[in-house]
Amino acid sequence: MVLLPLESNPDVMNKFIHLLGVPTKWNIVDVYGLDNDALAWVPRPVLAIILLFPCSEKFYDYAKQESESLKEAGQEVSTNLFYMKQYVSNACGSIALIHSIANNVDRINLEEGVFKKLLEAAKGKTPEERGEMLAKPGNDANSEAFKLISAHQELAMEGQTEANPNEQVNHHFVAFVEKDGNLYELDGRKDFPINHGTTSQETFLEDAAKVCRNFMERDSEDINFTIMALTASDS
Repeated sequence: MVLLPLESNPDVMNKFIHLLGVPTKWNIVDVYGLDNDALAWVPRPVLAIILLFPCSEKFYDYAKQESESLKEAGQEVSTNLFYMKQYVSNACGSIALIHSIANNVDRINLEEGVFKKLLEAAKGKTPEERGEMLAKPGNDANSEAFKLISAHQELAMEGQTEANPNEQVNHHFVAFVEKDGNLYELDGRKDFPINHGTTSQETFLEDAAKVCRNFMERDSEDINFTIMALTASDS
């Protein structure tokens, strides 16, 4: 299955998450810079950071080295962390949103809808089995996976740029969340979540910004990075 890619457009992403059961209090907003002055403008609390970055050879080389290093050294991963694999081409935008929401359900208070039912169905499943839920949604229009994929396709067509599912996409979305005192990078194409060290709800935005800066420094000749935050429109 190949989907149309979601655009890094907060308006489109907000339609998507609100349609599927996220209360309108919570919204995706642009993060216009990673210095302290720019971060000060981001509404709090921030529940997740979503990074869109170029898929360069430097990225793939670093990801391979990072994976091998972590497999050898091991890392702490919270048993409360929600993680799913990506098996559907161009689904990274939706999976980044799922990761952002699923790891904050205690704060978001989801309404009845697709996200809530999908996360209920995903309980107890492995990351691979969760990925298969979207990869094989079936033809049942009432299934939550089918509804999510349909919403993705519909809203991907609302983006400002013309979408073509057969055109190679050279950018990728990942999500960053805080869970049980650690900062996690959630990328469904990697072997596992990446623990970037300790953080807190209060320092999460600044800590995630440091990791995003590392992505940008590794590909310093490319300016095609976009950063967004899942945040509250009011406290």
